[in-house]
Amino acid sequence: MEDIYKRSLEIHKKHKGKIRVISAIDVNTTDDLSLVYSPGVAEPCRQIFENPEKVYDYTIKSNTVAIVSDGSAVLGLGNLGASASIPVMEGKAMLFKKFAGINAFPICIDSQDTEKIIETVKLISPVFGGVNLEDISAPRSFEIESRLQDIGIPVFHDDQHGTAIVALGALLNAAKVAGKAFPDLRVVINGAGAAGIAIAKMLKCVDNEGKHDKQPVGNIIMCDSKGIISKHRDNLNPVKQSVLEYTNAENQSGSLRDALVGADVFIGVSVGNLLEPEDIRTMADKPIVFALANPTPEIMPDKAKAGGAYIVATGRSDFANQVNNVLGFPGIFRGALDARAKRITHQMKLAAAFAIAESVRYPNPNLIIPPTLDFTVSSNVAKAVKEAALKSD
Repeated sequence: MEDIYKRSLEIHKKHKGKIRVISAIDVNTTDDLSLVYSPGVAEPCRQIFENPEKVYDYTIKSNTVAIVSDGSAVLGLGNLGASASIPVMEGKAMLFKKFAGINAFPICIDSQDTEKIIETVKLISPVFGGVNLEDISAPRSFEIESRLQDIGIPVFHDDQHGTAIVALGALLNAAKVAGKAFPDLRVVINGAGAAGIAIAKMLKCVDNEGKHDKQPVGNIIMCDSKGIISKHRDNLNPVKQSVLEYTNAENQSGSLRDALVGADVFIGVSVGNLLEPEDIRTMADKPIVFALANPTPEIMPDKAKAGGAYIVATGRSDFANQVNNVLGFPGIFRGALDARAKRITHQMKLAAAFAIAESVRYPNPNLIIPPTLDFTVSSNVAKAVKEAALKSD
């Protein structure tokens, strides 16, 4: 791991960043200059003024996404601020381009004031066809995303929904391989931040036939650092209180280990080294373990399997079944941009999850999700998302 950090630092220093702006048209003659700038450029300006929708025809808007962060929750490193978040956002811009042909640019805002972030995104939105919110801490991230849904372009918090969509895609195949029906699943989610809450919401709206809002996951127990989120707790913020509307139907209380007893699925989006093999042994037959904390999972795969785990997924590329957002966000935005969607709906998210699951033709315990570098996944997701967007119009 130390070698990875060293080599990454060297390559960042060598290139002074990882992305560039290039021109789509060469300017070699005075005629070229007249076409791309004055006087010719006046005509597309007039056309857009007369019909604002033509901005999609004559500018970069139709294929450009803003990657917006305030640096308050950078990877697993915490609140590093705007400048220190730039390398992550540059990397994400590269993935947008590589996997979906989308131009993306880091917009790292030097403020962690919710109102200022919302206002900034609104003010810059004319240039962009979509906004990817990234590495913004909860619960502010929920409010920011919610209040930006009416600006006329898709605004999508990838740490929430991207993780949830890819995790759902993996769990669809995991349940199939393990012979477990979605409505019967007992799921424990550890981590009540942006990703954990989004996963819970997604799982409560899916069934084996792929229909939404019918026969969702049977029971979800959510845990935070203090244990099970239940009505018995008097230390819950409003976001965690709202979680009780769709989790913990039996109002169980206790610790994470109490929650795991008899559970079919563990999904961790929290911190590393929380569990031991004996914890997995208390789960139901053929337990499914998604230990997604990075870089150190809640339990390492070898330990989980020693405890009897039937299927194990992590967020790491050096183990089987990597749950990685790159399987989701490029195709999701590609589909949304191609449909000129105004927002990314629940149906579009579900379509993306099922497209990810269906990209694995023959799932097995070591292959419940496509490899991260499977470039066919993005096009599958884009097609499904576009179709879902057009149906909902």
